[in-house]
Amino acid sequence: MPSQHQITLKDALRTAIWAQGLTPEQMARVEAETFETFVPKGGYVCRKGEMVEHWLGIIEGMVKMTNFSAAGKSVSFTGVPPGGWFSEGSLLKREHLKYDAMALRDSRIARMPLSTFHWLLETSLPFTRFLLMQLNERLGQFIGMVENDRLLNPDTRVARCLVSMFNSHLYPGLEKLVQISQEELGLLSGASRQRANQALQLLEKQGLLRLDYGGIRILDLEGLRRYEA
Repeated sequence: MPSQHQITLKDALRTAIWAQGLTPEQMARVEAETFETFVPKGGYVCRKGEMVEHWLGIIEGMVKMTNFSAAGKSVSFTGVPPGGWFSEGSLLKREHLKYDAMALRDSRIARMPLSTFHWLLETSLPFTRFLLMQLNERLGQFIGMVENDRLLNPDTRVARCLVSMFNSHLYPGLEKLVQISQEELGLLSGASRQRANQALQLLEKQGLLRLDYGGIRILDLEGLRRYEA
C-alpha cells in the first residue's frame, strides 16, 4: 500500500516548473484531468511497446527507464526522481514507447492525459517553451550517458550518475540528500551493488559526498562533476 502522503497531487502540479506560466483556467483543467496512480517497487509505470497515453510525473519514489535484450540483459538509461516528468517525446510523435519505466521503490505517479498535454501545447506558449528546454536537456543527458558508458571507469560513472540527477530543469525537486540505495545507483550506472559501494566509499574519502542513513548526501556537487578517476 502507499506510504503516508507527504505531498498532494495538486501541490505537485502547482509547484512544477511547467505550471508556472499557465493561466488559472489552464491550471484548473490540468488539475481536473490529471490523476494519480500508485506503482509498487519493481512494478511497471509503463512498458515498451505500449502506446503512450499520458505525460508522466513522479510525485514520490524513483523510476528508471530501462530496456531488456532478448537474452535478458538490461541497460538503464536514467533514473527519474520526484519532480521529474517524462514520455513527452513519445507523446509528441504519438508513437509506441521504446523503453520500460520501472519503479525502483514504491512510487506515486501523476498521469496527464494525452489530450490535456496537446491542449497545453496548443494554448500555452510558456508550456511549449518548457518542452523545448526539456527535450534539449534530455538530449544532453543522453549524450553524456553514452560518453560515460564508453569512456569512463565505474568510479567516475557512479560520480556522473549522481551529478546527472542535479538538473534543475529535468529534476527540480531534488535536494542534497539523494534518497537512493546503492543497489539502485548500481543499476543506473551500470555497476554491481558491490562495485557501486566501492565507488561511493572512494568518493566519500575524497570529501565529495557522505553516506547517510536513507541516502547519499552531496557535499561538493562541482567536485563530483569534475571528478575523473
